[in-house]
Amino acid sequence: MNRLVEGSRGNAQSLIAKVIGYVVNRQNEDGGYTFAQGTESSAQDTYYGLAILNSLKACLPNLQKTIRFLNALNLDSIYSDYYIAKALQLCGVKVEKTFKERLASRLSSEKYFGSVEVFSEVPSEFITTFMALELADLLKIDVQTREIIRWLLRFRNKDGGFGTQGQSNINSTFYAAASLRLLNFDLKASRGVVEFVRSCEKPYGGFTVLPESIMPYMEHTYYGIMTLDLFGEKTRYPSQTIEWVLKCQNKNGGFARSDLGISTFVDTYYAITTLQKLTL
Repeated sequence: MNRLVEGSRGNAQSLIAKVIGYVVNRQNEDGGYTFAQGTESSAQDTYYGLAILNSLKACLPNLQKTIRFLNALNLDSIYSDYYIAKALQLCGVKVEKTFKERLASRLSSEKYFGSVEVFSEVPSEFITTFMALELADLLKIDVQTREIIRWLLRFRNKDGGFGTQGQSNINSTFYAAASLRLLNFDLKASRGVVEFVRSCEKPYGGFTVLPESIMPYMEHTYYGIMTLDLFGEKTRYPSQTIEWVLKCQNKNGGFARSDLGISTFVDTYYAITTLQKLTL
């Protein structure tokens, strides 16, 4: 990260120290994390907090407290299943047999491998499929690979992207492509994906949710960079994208969705992962 971050806004070590400080200072007494000081810990923020620290090779403070916090949480949805299992993995904890059995039962439901129901706060209609497949891979649970591939390919559109009702967007394109990779599908057979993602790429840095959109946001930039990476491709505008990402860092060390937003753990994770991909 040093090579491209230096000369833009201070050196990489200063940036990393600020990010670590932002995360560590938002760990609660229960061992969990929250992106906003003074609010309750959550499974999602705890996972992203741990993922950020892990990616920056930082120590995980109060680890045993964090493990106890995670083990005390309820497995009441695919989202909690995902964040708790992934967070425990980062803590170096092997998921217990009972946890795996409950997950296996949940993952056997077609709800997670054939639903396009999506709420306004959910980034994509394919996110639960992606989460279910990642969990299945993590826990060595067999899934109906061919059926899921066929289902996902139903939403591949003429422009090369993915999305329901014939409307592609970069969010759904990422989650569909990442899911197909988890299913060992040959992505080279879907080269149109790269062309669609590049149509969302902006010369002034970042990616937009749709080709005709103007304003890039952190999650769309992350989805663009990571989808290209699945195909062994890079952005055509690395320095501009780095500069744009760095403008989204706030004084508290965290990153926001844009240069005007508040810091969140998920946006900070997206920002750090994007910077790391761009400086490899």
